[in-house]
Amino acid sequence: MGAFVVRRLLHAVVVLWLVSTLVFAFLHLSPVPVEQVIGGPRATADTLAQIRRGLGLDRPLAVQYGDFLLRLTRGDLGDSYVTGVPVARLIAERVPTTLWLVLGASVLWLAGGVAAGMLGAARPGGVWDRLTTVFVLVGLSAPPFVLALVLLQALAGGTGFFEAGPPLQEHFWRRMVLPWCALAMLMAAAYARLTRGALLDALGEDYVRTARAKGLPERRVLARHGLRAALPPVVTQFGVDVGALVGSTVVTEKVFGLQGVGQLVQQSVASGDAPVVIGVTLLVTVCVIVTGLAADLAHSVLDPRVRLP
Repeated sequence: MGAFVVRRLLHAVVVLWLVSTLVFAFLHLSPVPVEQVIGGPRATADTLAQIRRGLGLDRPLAVQYGDFLLRLTRGDLGDSYVTGVPVARLIAERVPTTLWLVLGASVLWLAGGVAAGMLGAARPGGVWDRLTTVFVLVGLSAPPFVLALVLLQALAGGTGFFEAGPPLQEHFWRRMVLPWCALAMLMAAAYARLTRGALLDALGEDYVRTARAKGLPERRVLARHGLRAALPPVVTQFGVDVGALVGSTVVTEKVFGLQGVGQLVQQSVASGDAPVVIGVTLLVTVCVIVTGLAADLAHSVLDPRVRLP
């Protein structure tokens, strides 16, 4: 396992280098010059030239690329074009909110999706299976912003208990429950479908039929034999989704007024603040790599037939 982890870490370095190279290329291929973004539409030619010299954009492209990679190795993501604040600080201020949003929602969607999938697979064609199918169709069909707005209007506006806005220490749960539910429902529907399909395949295996022939209770067969065999693909998908979701919470954060990474990306794209976009892109890449590695390790633990190369 140690050799596998080392190879994956080396692979992660290569992936980060490729992503960094791509975002550097996109930055220099942007139709709007960097100095124009910083100087604004009324900047004079002298001002634009001064900005280019200050940022080192007048140097050869290879020199800029080398300096870009060198700064990344030191953890220096540069400064925001709009505010002048270091990008690392801007991201660090937003990450806790997004992490709480993703972690809370991931617990709900994994528990809810797996439970719904188990109920549907226990009696295919039965009442619970039909209800699970309806839940999957509604969850996958409803646009995320519609679901978020419905929850906001029905519960936050109707009951007065739930609130919208940045999570404060004294109102943390009241402000995070609705974003968790809104973000979790779409994912829970997908996981219910994935769990149901994997569990039905597992229940058709010979060792499951053998367990039933021995007289084991159906609940024990379903939970101990079927679910354990069905979980590896669910865990693998979970690792990918959690990592990628760090940078894709724009809608949920926008509707509920959460100042997280998703909102930061949306604002940075709108203002052409490329260093911030690059920083968040690299953050999401690291998250996907780490959660993917964790999912692979968990897969090998859940399924003894899997041996890490």
